[in-house]
Formats: sequence, C-alpha cells, structure tokens
Amino acid sequence: MDSQENALQQGMVEDEQNVAAAASEVQNTQSEPSGQAEPIAEETAEAEVSTPTEEKVEETAPKSAEEEKATEEEETHKTYASKQEVLDRIKEISATEDNPNKEEVDSLKSVFYRFHIAEREQRQKEYLEAGGDPEKYQVLPDEAEEQFKREMQVIKEKRAKVFQEQEAEKEQNLKRKLEIIEKIKGMATSPEEANKSFNEFKTLQQEFKDIKAVPAEKANEVWRNYQLYVEQFYDLLNLNREAREYDFKKNLEMKTRLCEEAEKLDAETDVISAFHQLQELHAQYREIGPVAKELREQIWARFKAASTVINKKHQQHFEELRAKEEDNLVRKTALCEKAEAIAKEENKGAGDWEKHTKEIIAVQQEWKTIGFAPQKMNVKIFERFRATCDDFFGRKAEFFKTMKEQFSANAEKKKVLVEKAKELSDSTDWKSTSDKLIALQKEWKTIGTVPKKLGDQLWNDFLTACNHFFEARNAAHAGARNEQHDNLSKKRDIIAKLKEIAENAAEDAQEKVQQLVDEYNKVGHVPFKDKDKIYKEYHDVLDKIYADLHVSVARRRLDNFKSNLKNVAKRGEDAVDNERGRLMRRYEQLKQEITTFENNLGFLNIASKKGNSLVDEMNRKVQKLKDDAELVRQKIKAIDQQTREEQAKEDNNED
Repeated sequence: MDSQENALQQGMVEDEQNVAAAASEVQNTQSEPSGQAEPIAEETAEAEVSTPTEEKVEETAPKSAEEEKATEEEETHKTYASKQEVLDRIKEISATEDNPNKEEVDSLKSVFYRFHIAEREQRQKEYLEAGGDPEKYQVLPDEAEEQFKREMQVIKEKRAKVFQEQEAEKEQNLKRKLEIIEKIKGMATSPEEANKSFNEFKTLQQEFKDIKAVPAEKANEVWRNYQLYVEQFYDLLNLNREAREYDFKKNLEMKTRLCEEAEKLDAETDVISAFHQLQELHAQYREIGPVAKELREQIWARFKAASTVINKKHQQHFEELRAKEEDNLVRKTALCEKAEAIAKEENKGAGDWEKHTKEIIAVQQEWKTIGFAPQKMNVKIFERFRATCDDFFGRKAEFFKTMKEQFSANAEKKKVLVEKAKELSDSTDWKSTSDKLIALQKEWKTIGTVPKKLGDQLWNDFLTACNHFFEARNAAHAGARNEQHDNLSKKRDIIAKLKEIAENAAEDAQEKVQQLVDEYNKVGHVPFKDKDKIYKEYHDVLDKIYADLHVSVARRRLDNFKSNLKNVAKRGEDAVDNERGRLMRRYEQLKQEITTFENNLGFLNIASKKGNSLVDEMNRKVQKLKDDAELVRQKIKAIDQQTREEQAKEDNNED
C-alpha cells in the first residue's frame, strides 16, 4: 500500500475520532434545563427520554446532507401556536412515518412542554390570585399530555424497529463486502488472473461502493482489507497503458473535485455543518481508486491541507465554546450570589416583598440571557439558583397567606365599627354620642389595613355614618357658636386686665387677680379652634403675676400681721394663744390639701393636651397652697418670737 493511502487511512481514523468528540461536545451543551420566571411551581415530568437504542441509530445511520438541510429548513419555517397543534403534528408523524425524524420529534417535544408548563403556571397563578391556599394547590392530570406520551411511545417503538432493521442490514452488508474482498483477493494472485478478471474486478468495485454502511467497529478493518487487495490487484494488473492512464485520470478528476469542495468549506459560516460535510467528502475520497504514483502524494497533500483548515476551525469553535461556558459559569455564579443576597434581606411589609420580587425577577431575566455553563457544573449552578428562588417565593407566599388572614380579621373588626357608627348616626344625645363616635374613630385607627377596594368601601360607610351625626349636631348647635364667640371676647378682656396688673403692681393686686380669675372661670366655652391659644395666653399672664407679685404680697401680709400682733397681745394672752391655735389648724389643713393634690397628680394621664393642661393647673394650685402654708408658718414663728420677747422682759423686771 502506498504511503499516501496509509496517511489517508490514518486521517480517516483521526477524523472519526474528531466526529465522535464533536458529537459528545454538542450533546453535552444541550443538557441545561431552561430558567423559570418565578420558580415556585413543581418540576414537570418530562416526556419519555430518548433511549440509548435511539441514540445509537442517530450515530450509526446519519442523514445525508440534503436530508439534514431539508429538515433544518422545515424546522426553521414551521411554528406552532398552541399545544394542540404540536399534538396533532405528533399524531401525524406517529401514524404516517415509519422512520420519524429525530430532530423534529425532539423539537416538537420541547415546544409541547413549553406550552404545557406555561399553561400549568398560569392556572396556578389564577388559583393564587383568586385567594386559593398554596399548600392545597394540586397539579391535575392533563389528557393532552397523556396523549402526547402515548404517541411518543409509538414513535420510540418505530425508531427502535428501524434501528434493528438497520443493524441487520449492516450485518448483511458486512457479509457481502467480505465476500467481495475474498473474490478480489483471489483475483490478485497473479498478473494473468488480474488481466483476465479486470472487467469482473470493476464490477466488484462498483458493487462494493453501492453497498451501504457496515457495523462501525468493523468499518476500518473492512476498508483496510479492501484497499490492500485492490492495490495488490492494480500492482499485478498488466493492462495496456491507455486503459491504466484513463483509470488514473478519472480518479484524479474525482479526487480533485473533492479537494475543491473541501477548500470551499473554508467559506462556510456554520463550522459544525462544514465539519460534517468534510466527513462526507472523506468517505467519498476513500471510495475512489488510486491515481498515478507521481500524483498520489500531491493530491493527498492538497486534500489533507483543506481538511486541516476545517478541523482547526472545528477545534477552535469548541475551545471558544468551552471558554464561553466558563465565562457563563462565572456570570451565573454572580447572579446566584446576587439572588441569595436579595433573599436574605429583611421584608418588613408587602412593599418590601414586592420590591425584592421585582429584583429577583430581574435577576431571572438576566439568567435567561446567559448561555450554558460547563456540563459538570451546569445542573449544579442551576439547582443552586433555583433553590434560592424557590425559598424566596415560598416565604413570600407564606407571608401573603398570613397577611390575607390578617386582612380578613381587620375587615371584620371594621365592619363591626361601621355597624356601631350606623346605630349612633341618628342619635340626638349630642355630647354622649360625640364621645362614642370619637372613640370609634380612634379605635378605627388602631386596626390594621385591609385590601384597598374593600377598605375604601368600609371607610366610606364609616365616614358617611359619622358625618351624618356631626352634621346634624352642628345644625342643632348653630346658635351655640355665637355664644362661644362672645365668651372668647370676654376672656380676652379679662386677660387684658391681668396683663395690666402684671405691668403695674399694686397692693391689692392679689385680690384683683383673684377676682379676675373667678370671673374668667365663670365664662363658658370658646370656639374649639381658639381654645388652646386663649388657654395658653391666660395661664402665661397668671404665671408672670404669680412669679413677680406673689413673694412681695406674701411679705407685705407678714409685715402687716406682725404689726397687728401687738394689738392682739393687748387683748390678753388668751387672744395670742387663740390666734396661734387657729394658725396651727390652718397650717395642718394646708399640708393635708397639698398631700391630696400631689397624690392626685400621680394618677393623671398627660398623654393628651387636655390632660397636660389639667396637670399644669393643679401644679399651680399646689404651689399656691405651699406658698400659703409658708406664710402661715412664718406667722406662727412671729407669734412665738414675740412671746419669747415678752417673757424675757418679764424676767428682767422681776430681777
């Protein structure tokens, strides 16, 4: 055998190994499950997976280039609008085709389950939006899916039958080729036999070419034996020069044409398609007989060079694909970490859940734009991402389930308040009913939220009932408002007089102030919007008067008491004792009143403005009582001092 043909055999073995590796690469890159928009639902059971028998049929009985091209064009232009259309097409294939096209069947299966999953998720979404319990949701059997599975089983059985028939045909082809090789071997025993058997040899060559594939494990061995005995036959053949040169010339033309076709593959944009076409050219090259010895090396070098270009492109394509997959793994890992960080964030309410849901869905959408990761990590990285999303949406469903229950309880509470408000809306007991409705309004504010539509309706009913009562009350109290404005004018006049006393202190300031205070307290209510302002203005001027005048008034009272004490002493010792006893009783009474007021202060709630105002008023009274008690104590002290002085005088007179 010539060195060129030996190199051809070696090249064929390498090419077949490359084909197997490429097929493995392609198959590996098709293993990733597709990403989901909101992966809450259970995984759908896939239809029957292709059996190893079916895969073997695909490897050992490849389609021709024309068939592959026709299939690709048909798949490119064929689209399906519904799951039923896909099912109808599967039924048609199952009923009419004995050897269904695997690529079309796989494509139909993918499209069918895309529709199926979308329908199931839509049903689940509608169930949850209608208020269904997520824990009680069940995936119901789908008759269309059951029909699809039955038709797929029929197709699988047909493909298995075709495979068995092809295997039997390959065995028969092997037997026939071995018989032809034996015949050629017998012809290549001597030059005489070769010359006599040339026509029969050509017939056997054509017959060998016409026989189709043999079992893959025997293909190379059969080919080597065939080439061996063909070469031996040609070496022994003693044909005339013209016939031999004609045969070599014809073979050279055929091999040159194959070289040209191989060189044209360099312009093919689809690297995978170019590689498969090259394998077909190699198969044809092997079937062509030898060329003249001086051209064998040259023609083989040309064909090999063209093959090397395509093989390098093919290898580079998968190297780039692997690099792309590694980059995809890095990007998907980053998305997993991002989703995990979002899932760990605290959700204080529905707003936080909705915000984080949008972020998770955005991450899922970005995930869909990224291609496959390396095969060994593709499933793992997807499971990590899916687990994070499932956990997030599971907790979200539980939160909204609890919130829905709380909404229901809140709605019931508000319905009760609405009924109470309606019962009070026609009451004419203005004061009591006003207090009750205000209490209901405060209680309403303490109740949590309810769904917006129902909440708006309940609030409208509640507000209507309250407004009905208060409008009736306002109409009944229209005359009282004029009285309140008159009261406001009276109180402002009193405050003006108090300010005048504060600016011009007089000896009788205390009495005048007390008269004005008594007069102020007798004045009725003022308009509600002016109540706090007039109250503050009144007490501010009182505080100033008490701060500026009280000490001096008390001092003048004490001085007057001391001056009058001598007159009391003139009436006799009993008069002084009686005065001291009266003051002691007054002092004890004041102390008791102070204690009572201070105890009451401890029970007052100052959470409201009204409560705070009352506390301020009582603090003023306590301070006034303390000041009065101190004045009484100083008077008692003055009596005791005068008594000691009188006693000292008497002792001196006796001496």
